[in-house]
Amino acid sequence: MMQPPAIELEGVRFAWRGGPVVLSIPAFRVAKGERVFLKGASGSGKSTLLALIGGVLTHYAGEVRVLGQTLRELSAVRRDAFRASHIGYIFQMFNLLPYLSTVENVLLTMRFSRERARRAGTDPRSEARRLLAALGLRDPALLERPITALSIGQQQRVAAARALMGRPELIIADEPTSALDADSRFDFLELLQSECAVAGASLLFVSHDMSLAQAFDRTVAMSDINVAVPVS
Repeated sequence: MMQPPAIELEGVRFAWRGGPVVLSIPAFRVAKGERVFLKGASGSGKSTLLALIGGVLTHYAGEVRVLGQTLRELSAVRRDAFRASHIGYIFQMFNLLPYLSTVENVLLTMRFSRERARRAGTDPRSEARRLLAALGLRDPALLERPITALSIGQQQRVAAARALMGRPELIIADEPTSALDADSRFDFLELLQSECAVAGASLLFVSHDMSLAQAFDRTVAMSDINVAVPVS
């Protein structure tokens, strides 16, 4: 039986209340296991698109399906639970908690999803350590340090490990390499894609850095999928 796409949008239109249509996407799909590079200028609708895929925004026309689930069919509580269980986010500003240690930030995912806690295995702390090591944080002393004691590059790897914890089926990375130098960006991307492959996860990677696009299965421009007239 054919598995549903990781992401599927059909006839989606979105406008902020009282404003013009800012997002109009006739069709957009990301296949299961596919790695897609999404590019677009500021104001092109990237953040709005990610909010729709995550079920954060719901007042739109058309259909948004993630892993075969039509998001609008879910209540707000069930959308939150679905997102926590099936989608790993890597935010541009990382969104790590300063009062938690490195490993505790990675384990935070387990508090919000029993399903991801189950998939992490019987020893989630060991799985957190494995992910951190796979992403280049191999020094055991780093794991118990406050997250604020780590460099920006190290914090980025912690954010990626947290997103990958519990093997979510979809990873969304929103400008995660913007604070890194060129060499570090490619190293991080290679590690991220390797871990996505291990987990069988699809990857939607949003960035302005076109030098990274060659590492992906496909590059999609917001200007190609969003036919709404840009607001001047």
